[in-house]
Amino acid sequence: MTSKIWVIKTTLPESMSEEEISSFSTKLIEAGAACIQHHKVTSTYNWEDEMKSESEWSIQIKVSKNSKQAVADLLSESHPYDIPQIIMKKWEASDDYLNWITKD
Repeated sequence: MTSKIWVIKTTLPESMSEEEISSFSTKLIEAGAACIQHHKVTSTYNWEDEMKSESEWSIQIKVSKNSKQAVADLLSESHPYDIPQIIMKKWEASDDYLNWITKD
C-alpha cells in the first residue's frame, strides 16, 4: 500500500449532543471530508497553569489531499474551543479506500 490519505483529528466538548456532533460532521463532509468517526475520550492537559481532566468527543476526519485545507479551515473557523486541537497526518491506505476518499 503506497496510497496516501489525510486524517485530521480534533476534540469537541462533551456537552455537545450526538445530534450536534452529527450536524458538525455534516458541515465538514459538505466541505470535502469523506468520512468522520467520533467517540468519547478523557483528555488530561495543562490549561492556564492548571491541570484539567475532562470528557470530550474525539473526532477523526478522513480527507483527500485536495480537500484537506478546506476542511481544516472550516474546522478552525467553526470550532467552539479558543485553541482547538487540529492535528493532520498523512496515512497509508489501500488503493480502493483512497479511490473512495478522492472521488468527486
